[in-house]
Amino acid sequence: MSRRGWFLFILVGFLWGVPYLFIKVAVNQDHGFTPAVVVCLRTAIGAAILIPLAIKQGQLGAALRGAKYVFFYALLEMIGPWILIGTAEQKIPSGLAGLLVASVPIWATIFASMRGDKTVWQKKRLMGIIVGFIGLVAVVGIESITGSADPLSIFMVLLASIGYSYAVMMVQGALPGVSGIAINAVAMAMAAIFYLPWAIVQWPTHAISAGAIRAVVGLGVLSTGAAFVAFFTLATIIGVARGSLVTYLNTACAVLLGVIILKEPLTVGIILGLPLVLIGSYFASRKPENASVQS
Repeated sequence: MSRRGWFLFILVGFLWGVPYLFIKVAVNQDHGFTPAVVVCLRTAIGAAILIPLAIKQGQLGAALRGAKYVFFYALLEMIGPWILIGTAEQKIPSGLAGLLVASVPIWATIFASMRGDKTVWQKKRLMGIIVGFIGLVAVVGIESITGSADPLSIFMVLLASIGYSYAVMMVQGALPGVSGIAINAVAMAMAAIFYLPWAIVQWPTHAISAGAIRAVVGLGVLSTGAAFVAFFTLATIIGVARGSLVTYLNTACAVLLGVIILKEPLTVGIILGLPLVLIGSYFASRKPENASVQS
C-alpha cells in the first residue's frame, strides 16, 4: 500500500474510532442531547458535506432513483444503529460499544454464506467465526455477570452491528454502479428527515454543555462527513474489501480513547474479549486469493 493509502487507512481508523467517545459525551443526560437529536444533527451535517460531492460526481440522481434501496440501507446503517448505539452508550462505556461493533465482519460473513458465498466454509474463515463468537460470549458474559455493563444496552449494540453488516451487502447488490458517497449522502438526508420530528420534540430544555455541542459537531463533520469521504477515497486505492479491515483499527482506537480520555475502566471482559473478537473478525472476513464469490 502506498504512503497515501496508509495515511488514509490510519485516518479512517481514527475517524471511525472516535465517534463512540463523541456519542458518549453528546448523550450526557444532564448536559447533552437525546440520542434522537444527536442522530438528526449528525446526519444533517454529514448530508450537507456529502451532497455537494455527490452532485460533483454526477451520481446524486442515480442514488435518488434507487431511493427505495437507499432508504432500506439508511434504516439498517444509520436510522436504526445510530439510535441504538446512542441509547446504549447512556449506560455502557464507549470502548465496549466500539468493541461490540467490531463483530460486524463476523455477521457479514454469515450473511454472505446465506447468500451463497461458499468460501465461508473454508477452514480459516470458519475458525474465525468460532473464535469471534467465543470473544463475544466472553465480553457479554463477563460484563453482564460482573455488572460492569447493562445487558440490554449490549444487545442494542450487537443488533446495530448486525444491521451494519447486512446494509452494505444489500445496497452494493441493489445499486452496484452507484457511488458510495452518493448513496450515503441521500441516506443521511433521509435519516435526518426521519428524526427531525423527534429532534424538535426532544430538543433539550436544560443548558447544553459546550462539550456536548463540540461532540455533535465532531460527529457530523469528522466521523460522518469526512470519514465517509476518506473511506471511499481509500477504497479507490485498495478496494472496499481491504479497506474494511480498518474495522480493527477503529476498535482499538475506540477502546483506547475511552480509557485515556473518558477514564473508562479496562474491564476483564474487554481484556479477554477484544483480541478474540479482532482475531476472529479478521479470519472470518478473509477470503482465499483465488476464491470466487457466488451471490
